[in-house]
Amino acid sequence: MKKFLILAVIAATTFACGTPKTVQESRKVIKGYWSLDNITYDSSGTYNVTLFNDTSVECIEGSSWRFIPNNNTGNYTVDNPNCPTGERNFIFTIQEIDPTSGLYDFLLKPTNAKGKSETNAGYRLRLAQLNDSSMRWEQTVNLDGKPFKINMNFSKIQD
Repeated sequence: MKKFLILAVIAATTFACGTPKTVQESRKVIKGYWSLDNITYDSSGTYNVTLFNDTSVECIEGSSWRFIPNNNTGNYTVDNPNCPTGERNFIFTIQEIDPTSGLYDFLLKPTNAKGKSETNAGYRLRLAQLNDSSMRWEQTVNLDGKPFKINMNFSKIQD
């Protein structure tokens, strides 16, 4: 009986402090298959950028992504023949930062096929835009001591 009471209190606390409605809606919208159409920068020039400690921008552009929000997993497939091809797995979380401004973070952690992270490294990106047909992530890094923004633009392929 004591164990049941403790579990009931934990469950009530979890549901009372549950996921914000806008995050739940975002998880519904993100579900499905996406194409990473292009990557842009907030400064002009030629840059050698490696994303997610995996591959170059040239290789990851055109990759196919799948998001499975009911277990916060997904994968993306690089199929550029001039690059290391294949499927990469990850876990993700959408996190509300400020409900009044509508700012959200997208947390992505690469994993192996069994969902285990080999390095425990993850990436925090700003979920700048998300609707039924497109999505944009922004990642700000330092370049020569100044902020440098990388924009990743996706389009939805199918649910």
